[in-house]
Amino acid sequence: MTGLLTACHPLPAAAVTAFTATLAAAVGHSLPGGTVTVCAVAAGQLSVGWCNDRIDLRRDRKAQRRDKPLATGQARPGAVTVAAASALALCILLSTACGPLAACTHLGGVATAWWYNLHLKRTAASWLPYAFAFGTLPAFVTLALPSGSWPPLWLMAAAALLGTGAHFANVLPDIDQDLAAGVTGLPQRLGRRWTGPVAALLVLASSFVLVLAPPGPAPVSGWAVLGSTTLLCTVALTRTLRAADGKLAFRATMAIAGADVVQLLLHGTDLR
Repeated sequence: MTGLLTACHPLPAAAVTAFTATLAAAVGHSLPGGTVTVCAVAAGQLSVGWCNDRIDLRRDRKAQRRDKPLATGQARPGAVTVAAASALALCILLSTACGPLAACTHLGGVATAWWYNLHLKRTAASWLPYAFAFGTLPAFVTLALPSGSWPPLWLMAAAALLGTGAHFANVLPDIDQDLAAGVTGLPQRLGRRWTGPVAALLVLASSFVLVLAPPGPAPVSGWAVLGSTTLLCTVALTRTLRAADGKLAFRATMAIAGADVVQLLLHGTDLR
């Protein structure tokens, strides 16, 4: 059971689910409606994580990756296949319960994530599914409201930047293993030295959009959060470029992403 849970990529799945829950609360979802929306995203994330490890089984075994439960025998391929299919079926069911337009939006994002697993992760277009899936996630959350409204474009742009930055940051710890396994997405092609700075800058750009793009003057709290994230990004970039160490850039990117979540809570009903 532990191997099966690890194979779903629990940390990224939990992060995206938490982001969705924050967004659902910020836009005013009721508890029942918000629960269905968040659970739909959680099911989609689980399906994508299990699909990823199942598809990469041969490659991970060849690279002798000890961090992959399927490659080490901690999880059975058949169990992961059933888990991925079951999570996808649940995702479809829950998304449909949110309304037809909301369902199409969310399932389109999940489909691009599966396409990433099946093909795009080995191409220079590896970032596209992240940009699309994250960019449309706010639309799923707001379209699932009783009013069924689209979110502002600046929110979708910020989410797309955040998702793309998360792709680069998520790859950082595994670049060497990925290259050994034949995975050559855009971050792997850039290498550890440049992937960290790109990740931090993309996520920082999402912070700027969240502060500067909404109508009206930016709140003092927004400027305070932006100032601290800019300083954090500058320090991380300086040290990363000198040492070619991706750990600090990864941590800084995650911290800036957390600041983006704070910005979302500050905006509240401006998000719809």
